[in-house]
Amino acid sequence: MLRIGSLQLNHWVVLAPMAGITNLPFRLMVKGQGAALVFTEMVSAKGLTLKQARTMGYLKTDPMERPLAAQIFGSEPLVMAKAAELIWDMGLDVLDINVGCPVKRVTKTGAGAALLASPEQLIRITREVRRAWPGPLTAKLRAGWKRPELVAPEIAKQLEEAGVDALTIHPRYAKDGLSGKSDWSIIRRVKASVSIPVIGNGDVFRPEDAIKMKETTGCDGVMIGRGAIGNPWIFRQIRDMGAGTKPIKPDLKERREFIVRHFQLLSKFTGQERAARMMRGLLFWYTKGLPHSGRFRGSIGRIKDIKSLHQAMDTYFAALEDQPQ
Repeated sequence: MLRIGSLQLNHWVVLAPMAGITNLPFRLMVKGQGAALVFTEMVSAKGLTLKQARTMGYLKTDPMERPLAAQIFGSEPLVMAKAAELIWDMGLDVLDINVGCPVKRVTKTGAGAALLASPEQLIRITREVRRAWPGPLTAKLRAGWKRPELVAPEIAKQLEEAGVDALTIHPRYAKDGLSGKSDWSIIRRVKASVSIPVIGNGDVFRPEDAIKMKETTGCDGVMIGRGAIGNPWIFRQIRDMGAGTKPIKPDLKERREFIVRHFQLLSKFTGQERAARMMRGLLFWYTKGLPHSGRFRGSIGRIKDIKSLHQAMDTYFAALEDQPQ
């Protein structure tokens, strides 16, 4: 189990915030597979205070996905605090401060991972947000801005003192992006530096990875990002392994039903035309590793609605079912 402030979760594996991925439909699907906590896409604090429609859309929620965490980014303490107040009024359960996004459009404003190079500003932000947000408060950070300047353990201590209830550490440097292999020993060092729960993140692509991360680093929870795209069943498999049960891979029927349900939810959330465009990219992930997936991907561009999705999958999955087992 994992406890974040006043919130007791029913397990220790959670879904990471991912731009363009962790919208409401995906969160609902993953929640159904056993994620204990799901995160919104990262939300601009400034965009939220200006009530921008696109930003507000990131915070649409459904009772079936709760508890829900919102992640905000920004560089201005009072703006971040105002955003926290607005999210609290919406009734969300957890607020996370983004201290890890390495994308230039975020860091050039002094937000995201840029705050690792400005710890004083980060702590000012955290204190203002803490005053404005009465619920569980977390922060997600990277190892540091660039190698070999490891600052995460010290910043973690400062964040704890500023009132954060839990931390997530992605053990790459901001300048690394997603290249190379994450250094899980950094998770262990951050865990040793604080008394609040620490959630590990980075290179968890199989259920065995999550178990190993928890055992080798001592972290209290594991956050999964890219490992859940196209493989949302990983949450169920981790819970099965933790209970001593052999993890079961989805069969073709379950995989197909999941894809259809995801498309239906996306259509309801965004409309069929946009859902079809989004689904084309997701289908690359959902069929990764399956036989002849390249052949199926050739038909993905023709998917425009639920009917054409069914047609493409009828052909591909029928061929798979005819394969010798």
